[in-house]
Amino acid sequence: MVLKSLSDLKNIVAGQPRKKLVLAAAQDQHSLGAVVRAWQDNVIEPILIGDKEGIQNICAENNYNISGLRIVHEPNVEMAVEMSVRMVNNNEGDVLMKGKVGTSTLLKCILNKEWGLRTGNLLSHFALFEVETYHKVIAVTDVAMNIAPNLKEKIAIINNSVSCLIRLGYTMPKVAVLGAVEMVNENMEATLHAALLSKMNQRDQIRNCIIDGPLAFDNAVSIESARYKGIRSEVAGDTDLLLMPDIEVGNVLYKSLVFFARAKVASLILGARVPIVLTSRSDSEQAKYDSILLSAAASK
Repeated sequence: MVLKSLSDLKNIVAGQPRKKLVLAAAQDQHSLGAVVRAWQDNVIEPILIGDKEGIQNICAENNYNISGLRIVHEPNVEMAVEMSVRMVNNNEGDVLMKGKVGTSTLLKCILNKEWGLRTGNLLSHFALFEVETYHKVIAVTDVAMNIAPNLKEKIAIINNSVSCLIRLGYTMPKVAVLGAVEMVNENMEATLHAALLSKMNQRDQIRNCIIDGPLAFDNAVSIESARYKGIRSEVAGDTDLLLMPDIEVGNVLYKSLVFFARAKVASLILGARVPIVLTSRSDSEQAKYDSILLSAAASK
């Protein structure tokens, strides 16, 4: 199975039991709007933790019907986040979602050694894009968590993303390891990493996917470009997952796709005990809704 659009996520979650989603610091308009919509679509069973009056005021102003939803009143943001993480840690939630709270505050609780959501795996950011000019959705990693991942960290990032894609129905996702050029250059670390990752994949050190690289962005997404340059690859032009060389490249690509290409996006943090919906403050309510769909589809 290959996703052609983000709306295909609805087909994956259709008929499944509702996932319990815990919204930390829930007094956030776009987050509440997305959560209420996903609840009404029978995707999730939300638990709202935060300032009860603030939550109710936002819902009243925007005509969100939250009658019947569980609200846990905790006006202190740090305490609301801790309560949310502890609840998920106690198996009372299948998904954690960031509300009106800074990312650093949320991550501090997630990484708490006593009651956090650590698994021993590297945390990494995973985004799915629906772009009009590409023939299927395309995943991008990592644009928000790991600044300059080394080879070992890139292996973990690939494994996180491939596991997620497999849960979405993919069998052998095609992974393009990006560089500025498609040739190995000893002065460009990204191309060295790409060559090593490709060879490790060929020798079954990285499994359940097909990896090729280094590939420049045009070769990864355009078969015509790859053919023009004489590149023979199963991945070129049919990529499922783009592995970024570092966070700066990833962040620029993410925002370019959203603001210039008007792409639709859904994103998660992977590597914790449960999927974490941690979207950008600039992401729309639709992006948060699609991220909730992705979290429900990706959760075990």
